[in-house]
Amino acid sequence: MSASKTPHTAPDVQAQQPELPVSLSRVGVTGVEKVVRISTPAGDQLFMAKLECFVDLGPEQKGAHMSRFEETVNDVINEVVLGATHFRAERVAERIATLVRERQGASRAEVLIEARYPEHKPAPVSGIETQEIYTLLGSAVAYEGHSRRIIGVQAQGMTACPCAQQIIAGNAREALQEDGFNNDEIDRVFAAVPVATHNQRGLGTLHVGLPMDSDVELDARLLLDIVEDSMSSEIYEMMKRTDEASVVEKAHRRPRFVEDCVREMIGGVVERLPQLDDSCWISSRQENLETIHQHNVAAERHGLLGDMRKEILDEEPCISTLTREAWLLDGPPQQSA
Repeated sequence: MSASKTPHTAPDVQAQQPELPVSLSRVGVTGVEKVVRISTPAGDQLFMAKLECFVDLGPEQKGAHMSRFEETVNDVINEVVLGATHFRAERVAERIATLVRERQGASRAEVLIEARYPEHKPAPVSGIETQEIYTLLGSAVAYEGHSRRIIGVQAQGMTACPCAQQIIAGNAREALQEDGFNNDEIDRVFAAVPVATHNQRGLGTLHVGLPMDSDVELDARLLLDIVEDSMSSEIYEMMKRTDEASVVEKAHRRPRFVEDCVREMIGGVVERLPQLDDSCWISSRQENLETIHQHNVAAERHGLLGDMRKEILDEEPCISTLTREAWLLDGPPQQSA
């Protein structure tokens, strides 16, 4: 009879001492993809979500337990997302970060979520329903007893270049004057017929960072409205000819530089989200895909909402350079002695 064998226990290699006792800022997993089914008043809806999860690692630990990231993501999706009436990516990120930090025994955890989802809206003239795909962004950092979260959205639109339009308008004015039109008649022509210019397809991104004690719940649709309205015109996946004419005319009557779009987004936040505290962090970014150049153009502004309010409402210059990483990864508030 053979002797009974003692069950073998695998060593916890990750908990061993590393050869070089050096701390690591971020250790985790990227490219985690989940299809999440959300229950909404209109019925079940599918979201394609990509996640990244990280923790910091002390000098005494060789590695993180990678399987725990996947386990935590699945647990939170089952616990928080399924059956929810609204998919709040920043809340899901905050919950995952909190659990990951606890299960990994880390001092800090960070989670990023990117979800692609459809919305239906009518075309501007024909009213035909179009399905538009938007990107919902959520991120969070969790410490012991403290967390911060960011909600973000990304949408496409159309911009018309103001510079080329003014040059063309100047040339047209001279030609009309030479043809015998007076200034009043020329002004009437320009009021009736938008002046041509070159266009870009723009990509606008807006982030709003909320501290842990904030009870504000932001509607992603409102943020998308702010982004789309910052550009010369919205765009639609399906349009009739009347819709195309409406979009092109609207864009040419609202010519905007890439810089204008960034400023309009900030103005939209200040005007339409008065409930946000000055300590909230804002990031506005616009990238335009050029049509008459081989390069693209981009502009952005990030910093505290209070500084931006001062610039808009008090006309007080206040250049802040607080980055997403600096605000999000800033540690828990220090307790006074």
